[in-house]
Amino acid sequence: MTAMSVGLTLIGLLIAGLLAWIGLTLSRRKAVDTSTARLEVEQAAKSAADQVRRQAEEDAAVLRTRAEAAEQRAEEIRRAAEDRASEVRRDAEQRASDVRREAEAEAQSIRDDLREQRLEMERRDHRLTEREERLDEQHRAIEERHTEVTALLAELEQRKQEIKDLDDERRRILEGVANLTAEQAKTELVSAIEDEAKRHAHTIVRDIERQALDEGETKARKIITGAVQRLASEQTSESVVSVVHLPSDDMKGRIIGREGRNIRSFEQTTGVNLIIDDTPEAVLLSCFDPVRRETARLTLDSLVLDGRIHPSRIEEIYERSKGEVAELCERAAEDAMAEVGITDLHPELARTMGLLRYRTSYGQNVLKHLVESAHIASMMAAELGLDPKLCKRGAFLHDIGKALTHESEGSHAIVGAELARKYGESDDVVHCIEAHHNEVEVRTVEAVLTQAADAVSGGRPGARRESLEAYVQRLERLEEIAMHHDGVEKVFAMQAGREIRVMVLPDAVDDIAAQVMARDIAKQVEEELTYPGQIRVTVVRESRATEVAK
Repeated sequence: MTAMSVGLTLIGLLIAGLLAWIGLTLSRRKAVDTSTARLEVEQAAKSAADQVRRQAEEDAAVLRTRAEAAEQRAEEIRRAAEDRASEVRRDAEQRASDVRREAEAEAQSIRDDLREQRLEMERRDHRLTEREERLDEQHRAIEERHTEVTALLAELEQRKQEIKDLDDERRRILEGVANLTAEQAKTELVSAIEDEAKRHAHTIVRDIERQALDEGETKARKIITGAVQRLASEQTSESVVSVVHLPSDDMKGRIIGREGRNIRSFEQTTGVNLIIDDTPEAVLLSCFDPVRRETARLTLDSLVLDGRIHPSRIEEIYERSKGEVAELCERAAEDAMAEVGITDLHPELARTMGLLRYRTSYGQNVLKHLVESAHIASMMAAELGLDPKLCKRGAFLHDIGKALTHESEGSHAIVGAELARKYGESDDVVHCIEAHHNEVEVRTVEAVLTQAADAVSGGRPGARRESLEAYVQRLERLEEIAMHHDGVEKVFAMQAGREIRVMVLPDAVDDIAAQVMARDIAKQVEEELTYPGQIRVTVVRESRATEVAK
C-alpha cells in the first residue's frame, strides 16, 4: 500500500507539472487563436493525460508486482527464520544435553578420583599404623636393651663395691702380714682390678661383635640369595676342542698334503693341533687358546670351501681369518655392553673386552662371567641403596686384565686397573678392578660388592672346572717360559701340553744356538712345572728367500 501511494503522488506531480507547462505555453501564445489554442491544448492535455495515466497504471502494476514479491520474500524469510530458530533450538537442546552428559561424566570421574584418593589415604593410614607398630616394637626392644644395660651397670657397680671391700681387706692383710706399704698394696690392687675389668669388658665386646656378625651375615645371605634367584644364566663350560666337518673323507688327504707339508704348515702357522683320525668327514682342532683355535677353525673352513690347500694359501687365509675373529670380538663386546646397559665405554676398552669372548676361567666364559657379575652387582647395590650404575660398571670391567696374556707383567687385576685408568675410567671403578682379589686393600663398598658378585658368578653350580683352568695355566706357562729366551718369534704349546714348538729368528739364532735353547727350555720346564709324562721341546729355525718377478 505504501508503494501505491508513492506512485499516485508521483503521477499527480507529473500532471501538475504538465498543466503548468501548458499554462505557460498558452500565455506565450496569446496572439494565437483562442479556439485553436484551446483545442490544441485540450488535445495535448488529453494526450498527455492518457500517456500519464498509462504510465501510472504500468508503474502501479510494477509496484504491485514488487509488493507481492516483497511480501512473498518476507514470507520466505519468516519461514526460514522460523526453521533456523527451530534448528538453533534443537542444537541448543542437543548441546545442553551433551554438556549435561559431560558434566555428569566429569562428576562421576571426580567421584571415582575421590574414592581412589580415599582408598589411598586408608592404605597410607594402614601403612603408617604398621610403621608405628614396628617403631613401637623397636622402641620396646631398645627399652629392653636399655634395661639389660642398666642391669649390667648395676651389676658392675656391685662388682666395684665388692672389689673395693676386697681391696680394703687385702690392704689390711698385706699391711699386717706382708709388711707392705699402703702404696704398694694399692698398686697391686689396682692392677688386679684393671685385669678383671678388662676381662669383663672384652667379654661384653665379644658378645656384641658376635651378634653384629650374625646379623650382618644373615642380611648378606638374604641379599646375595635374592640376587642369585633373580639371575638366570647358562651353566655350561667351554671346550678346548673344535670339530670341523668336511664334505668328504677325500678332503683329509688334501689337508695332509704331499708328505704332510700342508698339515705341518697349518700347525706351524696357526699354532693349533690338527687331529685327523677315523672320524668320518670330520677333523679336530685342539688348542688351549680359544682365540687361536677359533682363528684356525675359520681358516680351515675357508680352505675346505675354496679347495686350494697349500702353504702359501694357508698363510693368506690365516691372515684374513684373524681379521674376521677381530670383528667377531668387537661385535661380542658391543652385544655385552648393550646387555648390561653401558654405552660410553672407550673404544680401546671395548676392543679389549671383545677378546674375552674366547677366554675362559676354570671353564667359564669370561665375557659371560662379566655380564653375569654386572647384573648381580647392580641388583645387590639396589638392595643396599648404593649407585647401581657404578657397581655394574666396576663388576663388568673387573676381569678385563685377562684379555692381556703375557703381553703385560703383573696380575690381571693390576693390569686391568692400569688399562682402565689409562682410558679414563673413574677412580672408584679402577679401585673395584684392582681390589677384587685383595691385591689392593679394599676401601669402598662398591669394591666389596664387586668381590661378592665375582664370587657368586664363579661359585654357582656348573660355572667352572678347576682341572681345566689348571691345564690352561700350565700351557700358558709353557709358552711364557719359551718366549723369555732371546731370538724367539712365536711359541706354540701343542699335543695337550706334551710338545712345545718354538719358532726362532734365523738371523738371530743359528743351529747350535737352537740346540742350546731347546736344552735350556727343557731344563727350565723341569725345574718350574709339575706335569705327567714327558714334554718335547722342538726349536724350528726356518729361512725363507722371497723375490718378486717384474
